[in-house]
Amino acid sequence: MSKNIREYAELDDVDRALLAALVADARIANNRLAARAKVAPSTALLRVRQLIDRGVVRGFHADLDPERVGRPVQAIVAIRLRAHDRRHIDTFTATVSRLPEVIQSFHVAGDDDYLLHVAVPSASALRDWILDKVTTNPAVAHSRTSLVFGHEPGHPGPL
Repeated sequence: MSKNIREYAELDDVDRALLAALVADARIANNRLAARAKVAPSTALLRVRQLIDRGVVRGFHADLDPERVGRPVQAIVAIRLRAHDRRHIDTFTATVSRLPEVIQSFHVAGDDDYLLHVAVPSASALRDWILDKVTTNPAVAHSRTSLVFGHEPGHPGPL
């Protein structure tokens, strides 16, 4: 059994209740979080800290509306690398993670190597970004861009 599966099996009903409440509202007050999980506030605080220490909770994030922060044009950019060695992969991963236009980056299997969710101010800014940051990258062999017409954030599924 892999480590991730073993760790998932170690989540009990209290952990799952805490996680479900945090997914619904990461800013929930600890006393409300405890009430939802049916535990004492001190227990909720300790258990959340343990979930963070175990890497189950990776962080708490603000969910920004790209349009309201001046980046209304979103796209998914599929990237195929020239080579599939560790150096190219690590270099590309480090490069794209620092680009402010990239909302999310996925290293995937299949025809493409990466899927990048990007947000920019305009269609011309998207074109310039593709030309300046993607096609000129020496690790990139091919890219394909799809405009995003709508995006509904998901959730991790049943806990």
